[in-house]
Amino acid sequence: SKFVNDQWMIKNGFLNDAQEHKPWWWNIKVQKLNLSAPLILLPEVSCQKAIEILQEKGYDQAPVVAESGLILGMVTLSNTLSSVQDGNVEFSDPVTKVTYDQFSKVILEDSLGKLSCLLENDHFAIVVQEQMQFSGNGSSSTKQTVLGVVTSMDLLTFVSSNDKK
Repeated sequence: SKFVNDQWMIKNGFLNDAQEHKPWWWNIKVQKLNLSAPLILLPEVSCQKAIEILQEKGYDQAPVVAESGLILGMVTLSNTLSSVQDGNVEFSDPVTKVTYDQFSKVILEDSLGKLSCLLENDHFAIVVQEQMQFSGNGSSSTKQTVLGVVTSMDLLTFVSSNDKK
């Protein structure tokens, strides 16, 4: 059951630290990873164009974000190619047909420990920043901006290149 699962509790913000003996990097913030700005795809990009862009730019995956800034999910090169090959989608279909819409989000102030727990079950997490947005009539809303995509390899690279043992 979820209420006794530490990974679920951490992922949903109910528990901060699941490990008794934390590694040296556990409480370091996600911002220390120095992630590069992500490649963003708009939802109307075709699967064919998404494959071309990802290959040309050397990316395996990219967030799909609406013009409004709403994060719709993540598209991966392998899922797009396999979906086309399996006949589930056409090259001309919008990339939203192959977009993973369930994903984890972290903010720059989250710990690498939390990120590590998320990456035990997910292939990636989207790094976001929340911003207040005001309209002409003075009403406000919160908008999330994608700052990066982080994978287990990013975390492993950081830990191994900064090992404090």
